[in-house]
Amino acid sequence: MMIETQQAPAMSVILATPGDFTTIEATVRHLRRQSIAHQLELVIVARTADALSVEGQAFDGFWGRQVVAVGPIVSVGSANAAGVRAARGAIVALAEDHCFPDPGWAEALLEPYARGDVAAVGPVFRNANPDTLVSWCDFVIGYGPWINPDSAGDQAFLPGHNSSYRRSILLSLDTRLEELLGAETVLHFELRSQGHRLVVEPRARTAHANFARFGSWLTVQYHAGRVFGGERARHWSWAKRLFYAAASPLIPCVRFARAIRQLHHAARPRPSAARLGPLLAIGLIADGMGQLVGYVGGAGESLRQLSRFEYRRIDHVPEGDRKIWTNLDSQPRGA
Repeated sequence: MMIETQQAPAMSVILATPGDFTTIEATVRHLRRQSIAHQLELVIVARTADALSVEGQAFDGFWGRQVVAVGPIVSVGSANAAGVRAARGAIVALAEDHCFPDPGWAEALLEPYARGDVAAVGPVFRNANPDTLVSWCDFVIGYGPWINPDSAGDQAFLPGHNSSYRRSILLSLDTRLEELLGAETVLHFELRSQGHRLVVEPRARTAHANFARFGSWLTVQYHAGRVFGGERARHWSWAKRLFYAAASPLIPCVRFARAIRQLHHAARPRPSAARLGPLLAIGLIADGMGQLVGYVGGAGESLRQLSRFEYRRIDHVPEGDRKIWTNLDSQPRGA
């Protein structure tokens, strides 16, 4: 059901869940607090149209909302692609059940598009659950380039699952949309090669809840690396695949040095490089192994495996971190 207050929304926010409303309630609450909530369309991607049965006031204040029924959600890319195709806004933003934007996030994301030549805009991040070393490792590996609020301007790539795009550009990808939204760094490389601009807007701020259980985090590092390597090498020759596979053991070394530098941009309190280093190295080695396998053998079942972890992040953090989702009257602790 749509409740329209103007001809079209300024932006459509895509939020997918394989569960019920409780899995996305905290994110919806933060979206309702947006300074331009009345100009936002909320596009919820779910298994069935009635999976999100909830009292209507939970969605009050938005331009409108719709539920896109897709059956079983097999990957983040396919779910977000369905939301993009159904959206009514010229700009679409991807959201997650474990990422909580500040009230000015949406308004700030929209402003760079007025310049006309911008294809995608990403936010900057802070750690929403900063009490464990695993969370910090996950945060720095996944979002290190965008921790620094001064990292504005053109970027080689943007944060996955949390950036915004011109919808027309995404739709031009046609049948490739699902695969590229499953490996957004590859998508960003392709957009840049076509001459599109990708920018970070430092006034668009969001708090990200990270994996904080070692087993979950290490598994995700491997599968994320394999998806990246597999999607990046999809159209490469075998010679190029083997070259990158042979060079992949160097990847953890390069990324380790970069991650330690990026850690220093995070707000205090933060762990020292000495405390974080050993665990960070383990995660980057797992990612590098995944990339090696991906370059040679493709993504395999890793996309499907990742979808088991991308939703219900609350299941992959310690008990103390769960108040981020359950205490809906408070801000995430990283705020």
